[in-house]
Amino acid sequence: MLLSLRIENFVLIDALVIHFGAGLNVLTGETGAGKSIVLDALDVVLGGKVSSRMVRVGREGLRPASGHRTTLEAEFRLTSGLRDWLQEIDIDPLEGEGLLCSRELSQSEAGLRSRSRVNGVIVNRQQVQQLRERVVEITAQGQTVQLVQGGRQRDWLDAFGGQKLQKLRSQVAVAHRDFLQTQQTLGQYRATEQQRLQQRDLLHFQHQELQQAELSNPDEADLLAQEFQRLSHSVELQAQSQQVYQLLYEQEQGAACADQLGKAVQLLEDMSTYDPQIQPLAALVQEALTQVEEAGRQIHTYGDLLETDPQRLQAISERMTQLKQICRKYGPTLTDALAYQVQVEADYQALTDGATSVEALEQASQASLAVLEKTCAQLSRLRRQAAQALEERLLYELKPLAMEKVQFQVQLTPVPPSGWGCDRITFLLSPNPGEPLQPLAETASGGEMSRFLLALKACFSRVDAVETLVFDEIDVGVSGQVAEAIAAKLHHLSHDHQVLCVTHQPIIAAMADHHFRVEKQTLPAQGADPERTVIRVHTLDLDQRRQELAQIAGGRSTQGTLAFVDTLLHQVATLRQPLSANP
Repeated sequence: MLLSLRIENFVLIDALVIHFGAGLNVLTGETGAGKSIVLDALDVVLGGKVSSRMVRVGREGLRPASGHRTTLEAEFRLTSGLRDWLQEIDIDPLEGEGLLCSRELSQSEAGLRSRSRVNGVIVNRQQVQQLRERVVEITAQGQTVQLVQGGRQRDWLDAFGGQKLQKLRSQVAVAHRDFLQTQQTLGQYRATEQQRLQQRDLLHFQHQELQQAELSNPDEADLLAQEFQRLSHSVELQAQSQQVYQLLYEQEQGAACADQLGKAVQLLEDMSTYDPQIQPLAALVQEALTQVEEAGRQIHTYGDLLETDPQRLQAISERMTQLKQICRKYGPTLTDALAYQVQVEADYQALTDGATSVEALEQASQASLAVLEKTCAQLSRLRRQAAQALEERLLYELKPLAMEKVQFQVQLTPVPPSGWGCDRITFLLSPNPGEPLQPLAETASGGEMSRFLLALKACFSRVDAVETLVFDEIDVGVSGQVAEAIAAKLHHLSHDHQVLCVTHQPIIAAMADHHFRVEKQTLPAQGADPERTVIRVHTLDLDQRRQELAQIAGGRSTQGTLAFVDTLLHQVATLRQPLSANP
């Protein structure tokens, strides 16, 4: 329930605080007095659209912040549902039993800025919308246009169907999204079929070429280069190995290295007999002699085994050329070529299995379509049940609104499955006996539209969790008995909801539990500052209500109009008597 609304610097309102009560709250006043501005402020604080014209500019000489900043605050009674929601978004409740939603608008050279808070914590637009859905439903002037929109009629029917229907509708949306995704994947696959085949042929060629290359060792190129160098210089290596052997071990002319070291060992051993300190040196030279002799034997063996092999040299040359080509195409290194071979085999296998993939995608698409159609069929069954219940309930609500002869039907027309189901919802109405049922847009007058919308809201009153219903001139285009019926309907709605209503009908205003008069006042000029127009809202006591009702009924307060008002209040007291329980 809306407890209070504080407005600062909003359109024509400089500063205003309104305290609302339970039941039916009515705002009256002359045309153009600013009644709708008050409701606009409530709409804006709960995330409604804003424009720079809403920010009230202060008088000349006032501080800029005072003239270029709008502050709106709405306090609501804290229910268990709101408490749970605050916990979901991690915001602490205030002390007491209230929830405070505020919005600040500031106008600067950079443009219009907006900031919303809940209990002092900054929140985003989505969170404000979540709060709005829990606390207030505003039916503004011109909203009857929504009645003729098929999408809106479908939403109303689904909402009337309850949580089970809405949950199934969410499942339909998920099923439709899955179906579109499988269709998109299949379509993309088919669109790239030619490219896939071309890619497969290329991979097949590369796969064969790499297989024929018989790659295995990433160091093969380096090993082949070493072998190539050895075989291509085998003659030189044989001659040089013989020279090394002679220098180390067997020299035809002069002493070889081994001979010289042998003599040095003998001399050192002789010296050690006189000086034992020489013995370690003798051991070192003896070790050198041993290594030289071993090196001589190994180089001799190397030279004996070394031979020329032209055929092997030719094979190595051809293999090295092949590996260079492989590295240029798939390298730059042989390691890279080996890795690419693994990837090519995997890609080729995936494309080779493409026919199986297409079949799997087609089966997935058919399966997702079957799920969508099955879920849509279940949704349609629930909608037909909800449509029948809505028809009965709406006719019941319309009868007291001077539409007792009206016929109403919810038409479900099959359409291709979508995220909303497979039904087109059309509200059909016949307001006069003998006239055929026709779409609401083609048959209802403005007054009938208003009554239809009010009856529709009444249908939702017992299942709607929103505590506060707001009606902005729902009585436009009606009078007499119809206005009386609307007044009674608003009163009945106020049993289960707090109702805020802007009206020009005296019978509706007389029905109010709380009556507010909205009026414009002109503030006198102050120095160089000109006159300013402001909006004021007054809570009326019983005598003030009589005067206000007289103004609404006759344009001025006279004995005759006051007598009419007293009669009206007596009539209202009768209308306010509890009615029998609704079916």
